[in-house]
Amino acid sequence: MGAMLRRIALALVVMATLAACGFQLRGSSAQYTMPFKSLYLAFEDTSPLGTELRRSLRARDGTLVVMDPARADARFEVLSENRTKTILSLNAQGRVREYMLTYTLNFRVVSTSGAQILGPTEITLKRPLQFNETQVLAKESEEITLYRDMQTDLVQQIMRRLAAVKPA
Repeated sequence: MGAMLRRIALALVVMATLAACGFQLRGSSAQYTMPFKSLYLAFEDTSPLGTELRRSLRARDGTLVVMDPARADARFEVLSENRTKTILSLNAQGRVREYMLTYTLNFRVVSTSGAQILGPTEITLKRPLQFNETQVLAKESEEITLYRDMQTDLVQQIMRRLAAVKPA
């Protein structure tokens, strides 16, 4: 019992020391400074990715997301957005055992004059999905959750890339 208390006390001391020195996991602050004051996002109005990116920009940065591309310092243009589901493996009976979910976004950022600030960029995320035909509804729910997780990861990657842009 005494050894366990010592381990807990030691763990608390280590965590307090790390917190006191300002240690943070990389990417945990999620504070990005964008190189432009206003941005137009060329997503469809119903795009969940566009909605989450818009929300993330408004919440974390002083960048104004505008609805009129003429009023923006830069335009985020979506070249393509694809979600795919491919068979990864089969069982001995020839039934699907595992799928690979893929989410790919191609985009670029251009200035109001039409000059490329960030050339065509592709981000591809992949997640495996174990499949069991006796749990179809649960696996459909898991697939939706995995795509939502990939969307959140995609927004974070876009934010990092936008913050790293050096406008002319």
